[in-house]
Amino acid sequence: MAPSYDILPSERGLIKAWTRGVPVEDKAHQQLKNLAGLPFVHKWIAVMPDVHLGKGATVGSVVPTKGAIVPAAVGVDIGCGMMAVKTSLHANELPDSLAAVRSAIEAAVPHGRTARGGRGDRGAWGNIPDAVGEVWSQALKADFDVITDKHQRLGQCNHVNHLGTLGTGNHFIEVCLDESDAVWVMLHSGSRGVGNRIGSHFIAKAKREMDRWHIDLPDSDLAYLPDSTALFGDYVQAVGWAQRYAMHNRALMMRATLLALESELGSLGAEQMAVNCHHNYVQKETHFGETVWVTRKGAVRAGKGELGIIPGSMGTRSYIVRGKGDRESFCSCSHGAGRVMSRTAAKKRFTVEDHAKATEGIECRKDESVIDETPMAYKDIDAVMAAQSDLVEVVHTLRQVVVVKG
Repeated sequence: MAPSYDILPSERGLIKAWTRGVPVEDKAHQQLKNLAGLPFVHKWIAVMPDVHLGKGATVGSVVPTKGAIVPAAVGVDIGCGMMAVKTSLHANELPDSLAAVRSAIEAAVPHGRTARGGRGDRGAWGNIPDAVGEVWSQALKADFDVITDKHQRLGQCNHVNHLGTLGTGNHFIEVCLDESDAVWVMLHSGSRGVGNRIGSHFIAKAKREMDRWHIDLPDSDLAYLPDSTALFGDYVQAVGWAQRYAMHNRALMMRATLLALESELGSLGAEQMAVNCHHNYVQKETHFGETVWVTRKGAVRAGKGELGIIPGSMGTRSYIVRGKGDRESFCSCSHGAGRVMSRTAAKKRFTVEDHAKATEGIECRKDESVIDETPMAYKDIDAVMAAQSDLVEVVHTLRQVVVVKG
């Protein structure tokens, strides 16, 4: 049987791309070639169909390495990912207008650039809720104190204040309906300000190490930390903590969102299914008989039988998927549709009227501030899903009825 991937041209290193039927920009291809040429890459780079230009490494790439990690390939939104919960509600139990539902969610979860509780950070808690404080003190604080003892700068940012908050950009909370009209809640966020601080801190340190060792790279954002150094151990500890923070962050937001829905719609009943997965992270795995570090930047682990989430955009379908355990992709799939143009380009090209038409029938913001997230700024999700049919099978197809954007 012919492979479902293509081999992309590269002077050094191997690139396997699941991108048939979807565009790959020239600049993204060059990033992939730079990445594949690093001497510690294990086997090849796996490219997902939502691939697009990133910082140092493309978004939508799977990078297995031995002996080193590239912090910028993990990125600064460490642990960013998705969570979805299927409720017992049915579409016929929803009111005709969902404006109050959106308002209740927006009131329950800090998001975007609005202040909470006075002079605090925008989009952060002013007064920390008890549930957030408990998670911080019981699951996160002790390990964070160990990390900041070595790297004190990491403590100089919001940490508990951002726990259980959404953020900005492409982060969102949605109420969706599946193919049977069951109601789902789905959300997208990561490790917020503290993850950004951790990522930026170690990217800068890796660059200084490259300068100190006189290592010349095709892109300075490919600066790496060898596993023989103390910095490598510190980074692995910090990035692992940020990934746990992100998981807790999504779980807290989901809890607050479900309570907000219950306040408007009544009891939601028991959770029918829940998925909580990263798509910006690094972890140790075994592939082709060797233990390696796998960095997924805009990619989801799709081991055989593992559930994942592939969102579309504000006006297109999203998918709950089950991994097929494809070895060639290092058991991975895409993390979404992937951008087809920059935020700046989207703002120049589309109008509020264009966005309103694309999101017709969906309770969401329809103003200038979200044009950069309009569906037309993203790749065709149907083409993206077709390109990775050998990587995942669709379990549920979701369509949004409410969208809260950061």
